[in-house]
Order: sequence, then structure tokens, then C-alpha cells
Amino acid sequence: MSAVVDAQAPEARLKVLVYSDDVTVRQSVILALGRRPHPDLPEVEYVEVATEPVVISTMDSGQIALAILDGEAVPAGGMGIAKQLKDEIFRCPPVLVLTGRPQDAWLATWSRAEAAVPHPIDPIQLAEAVVGLLLPRLPAQT
Repeated sequence: MSAVVDAQAPEARLKVLVYSDDVTVRQSVILALGRRPHPDLPEVEYVEVATEPVVISTMDSGQIALAILDGEAVPAGGMGIAKQLKDEIFRCPPVLVLTGRPQDAWLATWSRAEAAVPHPIDPIQLAEAVVGLLLPRLPAQT
């Protein structure tokens, strides 16, 4: 068995959960980040989720590297879900919350999310936040 990891192999991909009840928000996030938000990151595989129970079960699988949660989603907002994930999942992956406006970032702090980006989504701001959360979690390259 080879110790070299093929960067193009599906297992080298980072799974990013994108939660919103609004398909246009999910698609905006995915389009803003693209397949590889940074050259030092592996390719990203998106898991689109529209309901809270599926977020919880998907996060429980242990396969998600980052969760992006829409704080404006209904009936379950991303901030409440973030708080629940952080309370219930041991070594929960990082969570980024999409807030209704920049002034709502303090609510994301309450939810224990590691980052917050306001609506409307700025692709550069979102990519910087995502890269800042994912790069430190990758194994060191030799």
C-alpha cells in the first residue's frame, strides 16, 4: 500500500456541508467557493442540506470537514443548529454561519461558530473565511 495520497482521489476531497432552506443560498455558497477555494486545499465536495434533521445526521457521520449554516434559514436557523452541533458532537468540525447582516456576527459568537459571513454573500470574504478554517486542519505536507 502506497503512503502517497493522490490529490485527485475522491477520498482526498473535503466534504463541506451547506445548509439552507433556500436552494438559491446553497447555490450561491457553492458558486462563490468553487471546487477548490485555495490551491493548498484538496477539491471540495459539497453536501447540500435543506432540513435540520439531515444536518444533524450528516454531521454525526463524522465525514464533514466544515459546515456552512444559513442563519436566516427557517424554521431552524443556522445559529441554533450551530450551537446544538457544538454542544452535542465531540470534536465538532468548524462551523461558519451566514448572518443576516454584519452586525449579527455577535450572535454567531453565541452559537460557538468559528466564523460568520453576512448576506449577501461576498465570494472573496466567504472564501477567506473558509480557507482560514480548513487550512489549519489539513495534515502537514512534507
